[in-house]
Amino acid sequence: MVAPVIKRFATGILPPAVLFVLLLASLYLLSYSTEQAGRFANLYEWMLLVNASGLLVLITLIGVNLLRLLRQRRTGVIGSRLTVRMLMLFVVLAVVPTSIVYYFSFQFLQRGIDSWFDVKIEQPLQDALELSQASLDLRKRELLKRTQEMARELTDVPDSQTASALNQLRSHSEAMELTVLGQNSRIIAFSSADPTVVVPHRPSDEIMLQLRQASSYIALEPIGDSGLQIRVAVAVPSATADSTARYLQALYPFTQRINTLANSVQTSFAKYKALAYQRKLLKKSFLLTLSMVLLLSVLSAVWAAFVSSRRLVKPIRDLAEGTHAVAEGNYDKRLPITTHDELGFLVRSFNDMTRKVAQASYEARRSQQQVERQRAYLEAVLANLSSGVMTLGRDNVLRTANAAASHILDIPLDGYLGDGLVKLTVEHPHIRRFVDSLAPHVAKGELEWHEEISLFRNGTRQILICRGTNLSGHDSGRADQVIVFDDVTALVQAQRDAAWGEVARRLAHEIKNPLTPIQLSAERLRHKYLKTMPEKDAALLDRATHTIVQQVEAMKEMVNAFSDYARAPHLQLAPLDLNALVTEVMELYTELDVHLDLDPDAPMVQADAGRLRQLLHNLVKNAEEAMHERKRRRVDIRTHCSDGSGVRMVELVVRDYGHGLPEAAETQHFEPYVTTKPKGTGLGLAIVKKIVEEHGGAVWIENVRPPAGAAEPVRPAGAQVVVRLPLLARAGMDAPASAGAPGGAGT
Repeated sequence: MVAPVIKRFATGILPPAVLFVLLLASLYLLSYSTEQAGRFANLYEWMLLVNASGLLVLITLIGVNLLRLLRQRRTGVIGSRLTVRMLMLFVVLAVVPTSIVYYFSFQFLQRGIDSWFDVKIEQPLQDALELSQASLDLRKRELLKRTQEMARELTDVPDSQTASALNQLRSHSEAMELTVLGQNSRIIAFSSADPTVVVPHRPSDEIMLQLRQASSYIALEPIGDSGLQIRVAVAVPSATADSTARYLQALYPFTQRINTLANSVQTSFAKYKALAYQRKLLKKSFLLTLSMVLLLSVLSAVWAAFVSSRRLVKPIRDLAEGTHAVAEGNYDKRLPITTHDELGFLVRSFNDMTRKVAQASYEARRSQQQVERQRAYLEAVLANLSSGVMTLGRDNVLRTANAAASHILDIPLDGYLGDGLVKLTVEHPHIRRFVDSLAPHVAKGELEWHEEISLFRNGTRQILICRGTNLSGHDSGRADQVIVFDDVTALVQAQRDAAWGEVARRLAHEIKNPLTPIQLSAERLRHKYLKTMPEKDAALLDRATHTIVQQVEAMKEMVNAFSDYARAPHLQLAPLDLNALVTEVMELYTELDVHLDLDPDAPMVQADAGRLRQLLHNLVKNAEEAMHERKRRRVDIRTHCSDGSGVRMVELVVRDYGHGLPEAAETQHFEPYVTTKPKGTGLGLAIVKKIVEEHGGAVWIENVRPPAGAAEPVRPAGAQVVVRLPLLARAGMDAPASAGAPGGAGT
């Protein structure tokens, strides 16, 4: 209960009013006491009490504020440091000038009061006083002599005639009143210049006693309301020795100016004596009062510094708290406006800012909610897409990926978000071909691009169609890219099956139908002319017709085989030594100059021996036909184990020494009915490609350039077909993956 009262008293409007009144009272008492030193003794205790009360109030206020400031400083209250700095500044500004004034005032009082008494004023005052007394004594002797003369003139005047004699004497003198007194101060007669005076001013018993002893009396005395007058009393001489004693009293007026001057000199001299007597006490009193006023002023300034700094810091503290609240997300914070100055304007600006920020925050939250809804909608769409979608940063960092992307690549991409694609290739080598194909497009920041990519996994070939888009909307390597890819393996296989079906249909139509008449014609010739011809001619006819019939049967079998390709016959996969198969097939081509370079360390492959034998026949036949104009027909066959995109595979290379391939046709030779030979059907390499794809491998054809410095550096030195087959899957062996065709030839 007491603490809130003290707090309100320390921060309210009453303290400055009380202190102001106390300070005025102290100054008034100081001025009043210096005017009349006699009053100082009566006011000294009150001055001490008033000043002590003011000091006590100020010390209490300052103590409360100091404790409060120290507590705020320890707890780190906002604005406490600024309050300390402002307080120190105010104290310095108040104490330094006040101390300077106090020092010079102290010196002035010390030296000024002493200088008052150092001036030779006491002797002049004493001389002036003696001069006035000598003048007064001269006047009194003159009046005494005149009064004694009038007394002698009354010696023979009887009492009955004394009144008229007094009137006559007064009219010829300066006396204001003449009185003749007898024994026991009995009034015998009197005469006065003031007709209103009925009773004369009797002398006192002391005066009468002095008259009896000295026979005369003269003095300056206050007479009633008439002011100071000179009273002269003398004894009237007696005519006879036994006559009654009589006394004459005369009252003479005293000049007002002389009266005033005399009073002034006497009063000033008395004051001077009093001040001289109280000089040390007066100096102490002045210094004590000045010290009290100084202390009151300094303490008042300190307390005013507290009040001013608190009022200045309060808006700043409110602003700091408001800023902290806004930083924590409380945009509804409003500060009270207590002033209308610049700080008040700042507070109003802060309130306007928080109101606008709150409105902007509301709009941002609403926009964020809309974005979240759109994001949820987009995630739902992406989650149900059959196409793989992922976002890559410019540093090949995986940003996002949908479930379809993880399913197509057979990798849990959610666990690699924020990682580089290099980490994916290290832990999943089968997608290295995929990553290597994306890297150039992402690095260049192409606006739009698309590419077909082939992957090999677990002995199977996977074909992906990839499309990329730059999110910035313009060609730049600084923006992320969205990659959309689809697994079109089944679609491509279906298209190829359809193509082979068309091939089989045309073969059946173009080849198979003429074979039956040819066979029948050969058999008719044989039946009609074989028995009638000479033995030599009959033997020739027998061999020729037999050959025709056999070749027609072979062609029928070939056409049936093409039909079987269209129906995708089931492979008879088994471990196969590719070197042994090549050696076996090449023994049939004795008419060619065959050079074998077989890797003895080449591992086994998982393949159908019949299909690979047919593949070798087609490749060797294709090489032989490419060199039909040359006398020496050389064919090089090489096998070795290659490392394509980090996955080991067995590579078979068949090279001829013909004229090479046209540049524009290098990527089209594996399509059905595409050929550069005048008598070719365009089915050989198409069949080779189908067999390789059935085994999950890769195949491409390329020209072989002569070495630098050759006679014909421009023309190719033949062509070669490269076939890559996956290794035999064994425990602990890496799964086969794509071996991309060098030179840009796709599969």
